[in-house]
Amino acid sequence: MSNSYKHNHYVPEWYQKRFLEVGKDKFYYLDLDPETIVNNGHAYKRRSLLRWAPSQCFAQDDLYTTRLGEIENRDIEKFFFGQLDTLAPKAVHHFANFEFGGKSEKAFHNILRYMSVQKLRTPKGLAWLRNVFNVAEHNTTLYYLQKWQNLFCATWTECVWQIADASKSSVKFIISDHPVVAYSRECFPNSKYCIGDNDPDIRYVSTHTYFPLSLEKILILTNLSWVRDPYQNPLKVRPNPDMIRPSMFHFMGIQHERYLSEEEVMEINYITKRRARRFIASSKEEWLYPEHHLRSTNWRKLGDGYLLMPDPRHINAGGEIIIGYNDGTSEAFSEYGHRPWQRGYKDSRRNDREWKSMEKFKAEWSAMFGPSYRGVVYDHGPRGTRYKVGDKYHAKECELDAQIFKQPGERSRRRKLRRK
Repeated sequence: MSNSYKHNHYVPEWYQKRFLEVGKDKFYYLDLDPETIVNNGHAYKRRSLLRWAPSQCFAQDDLYTTRLGEIENRDIEKFFFGQLDTLAPKAVHHFANFEFGGKSEKAFHNILRYMSVQKLRTPKGLAWLRNVFNVAEHNTTLYYLQKWQNLFCATWTECVWQIADASKSSVKFIISDHPVVAYSRECFPNSKYCIGDNDPDIRYVSTHTYFPLSLEKILILTNLSWVRDPYQNPLKVRPNPDMIRPSMFHFMGIQHERYLSEEEVMEINYITKRRARRFIASSKEEWLYPEHHLRSTNWRKLGDGYLLMPDPRHINAGGEIIIGYNDGTSEAFSEYGHRPWQRGYKDSRRNDREWKSMEKFKAEWSAMFGPSYRGVVYDHGPRGTRYKVGDKYHAKECELDAQIFKQPGERSRRRKLRRK
């Protein structure tokens, strides 16, 4: 059969090119575990540092090819990833240049799905899938990739979103062969949580997920329960850990315009490097070795322990959402995605604990970082205002303020937020 779609980029070329400086067309591509070659009885290691173009980086032949006997099929690369990589660039660009507006809803859904698939489509992600589902057959692994393509979406939807900016740093972001990175300060690289192809579970309260958007922008997702209470057991599972369900997202809560220092960018690059499976790439060679320039590489103390934490002073208690539909029906969600009939929808003990911890953390944060906010949020959107009544958030004439992410199979209806 034709060799079209045989050479599979598990980190797409369009995404890679966002990390090349203007005027450059090749990366410094670092192999963290170069192969040993035996030739005529002599063994030597391949060069670890290469100068490769995006067409050569983060790719593998037949990674997404399925086989039945001698018959090969490459429809997954052509259609599944083809559609995904057609929609994703605009979504990534939207959040890299974030401005709340009419295109935000579509961009949100597209980037969420893209990130979930991107975390699974790499060699590290596919190995994780094989382990989780206890399968050895490549075709079956690719089936699970498509079936569970939205696996992480509900959890990420309920995170605190933060877009950080490296424009004031001379060092910019690098990328790896597993660009959707999970980091918990309690799960250091050689811990049992990170052995082999494992990552910290994104449902551990202390786990942050980040995704570099370009040379100077990065999207950081943090579990709300961790922002409210960073004094709890960091390896505790977040409230409502079910991963396959509808969930609610607030555009107004996105924190942006956080400007990173050079030290913070290098710390993030250090995490990216340590969580890579084998390859990292950068527009400049020196950015590949952040460990040479950091004051400390202590996993728990990066950024004084709060490297990826959003500013807690933007976070409020409560967060119940009530939505009305045109047909007169309604739905309600807690801030952790519980429905009214589920245990945990109303939890006064959790609310009291989080309130006390959050107020303590806000005071500690102010003492550490001063009175200036680390990032800003939209208090008023172009199409309406979110406001608080008791412990409930309501949206008035602003469909974009709250959006539902529905897993496949959920009945979709045109949403209209109820006027109060």
